[in-house]
Amino acid sequence: MNSDFEPPSKKWAFLATVGGLATAIAIVIGMEQLSSHLKQSAISSPLASASATPISTSNPLPAQTIDAIAKLDATSVKLIGTPVATEQQQISNPPYVASQIGNLSAEELAIARQAWRYFEQNWNEDTGLVNSADKFASVTLWDQAAAIAALVSAKELGFVTEADFEKKMRRTLQTLAKLQLYKGELPNKVYNSKTLIPVNYGQLDKLEEIGWSALDIGRMAIWLKIVATKYPTLTEDAELVWKSWKVERLTKDGQMYGTSVIKGKETYNQEGRLGYESYAAYGLKLWGMDVSKALDVRSQVAFVNLYGQGVPYDKRDFKNSEANNYVLSEPFILDGIETGFQSLPKAYADRVLAAQESRYQATQQLTALTEDNLDRAPYFVYNTIFVNGQAWATITDARKLSNDLRFLSAKAAIGWHVLYKSNYTQKLFDFVTNNLKTDLGWYNGFYEALGEPNKSLTANNNGVILESFLYKKVGQPLTVWAGISP
Repeated sequence: MNSDFEPPSKKWAFLATVGGLATAIAIVIGMEQLSSHLKQSAISSPLASASATPISTSNPLPAQTIDAIAKLDATSVKLIGTPVATEQQQISNPPYVASQIGNLSAEELAIARQAWRYFEQNWNEDTGLVNSADKFASVTLWDQAAAIAALVSAKELGFVTEADFEKKMRRTLQTLAKLQLYKGELPNKVYNSKTLIPVNYGQLDKLEEIGWSALDIGRMAIWLKIVATKYPTLTEDAELVWKSWKVERLTKDGQMYGTSVIKGKETYNQEGRLGYESYAAYGLKLWGMDVSKALDVRSQVAFVNLYGQGVPYDKRDFKNSEANNYVLSEPFILDGIETGFQSLPKAYADRVLAAQESRYQATQQLTALTEDNLDRAPYFVYNTIFVNGQAWATITDARKLSNDLRFLSAKAAIGWHVLYKSNYTQKLFDFVTNNLKTDLGWYNGFYEALGEPNKSLTANNNGVILESFLYKKVGQPLTVWAGISP
């Protein structure tokens, strides 16, 4: 997966990977450039039998507690899992019955407004592109789509004026339409967000074309369509972006394809596994592309029981396809918020959340897992529910195990809560909002074993938080709210 990755410098740390085979950049700045301290509060011991001492949010878990949780995680697995009934695996049509639209509370608006602070600090006015991580001028289409989602949300939640919204969005779209493309075809995986030159990861002053990511482009496609449909004054600008790209090589035989450059030679590979594959494919479908195989969620699905919950996963794992089949929260959350579960069955999302709640019931360890940046080496991990035959594994894209750095994700906690509003998601929501606020947005998460915040600050984390509150306010999936025909 990121064979063109370069080691991080001492000052900047990064690693490029977002979901499946996507290669959206993940950049973490030094600890000295992050501000604000974690609010102090206490939570119950994860396992009373392992430790009778309450665990503070500033203290690590005792070793015996960590070992006890690891043993429970290991014994929670039954490889022949309970499948979702066939009729529940169908994508509904029509897509969604709108719930009652409701205003956000003052507390919810304040939480969303805090997420917008990240973009106020990291939006480059001259280009309209946002830094993927705080104060680091590098961006991918995945993270720029998160920034577009954030700007739409900020406008609709009243954080920016109509005039400022249109000015910012038009600048962004005009920039996207004139990017220097990989081989003149499609957007490079990474750009310098200030100079707009295509770059390799972290090498911001050196022009280098390293290929494109179909998954990143798929997410951007959803947000281009939302803007083009919802805001008539911006329709032409949004459509011009798509028309400026030669999208033919994005798909082949109903599947999505991306490219990488390895030792100067281009590789052309199928992208995506269950979760991100279907979500990104839905974006391409909205622009008329054939992604029928990528959207066929049943052809490659299998199930594994985790804490008694039959969790769906992709049978194409690293051993048989040389790609990691991550199961994590974000693609299911984005699908629910943006499409109303039109790319993935809602029953799959139900199971993914239920397994995390069941883990909490067994261990008393709040669990909301997805991929994101870290504030320390290895700087980016996938907090998975299941991957390559392993349950509850936190790994790098190179499959190095980092379970000691598993963390509760802020975006996953808030996203799950606006979708499900259960007693469990309320606990997740309360923990994040009480413990991960900073002057510049919301920290990415809270380390389970270390008992301290993951102080990385990113566009994607804060963007998902913002669009989650927009979804809650309008009471509809955002493509439905925008008026897009599925």
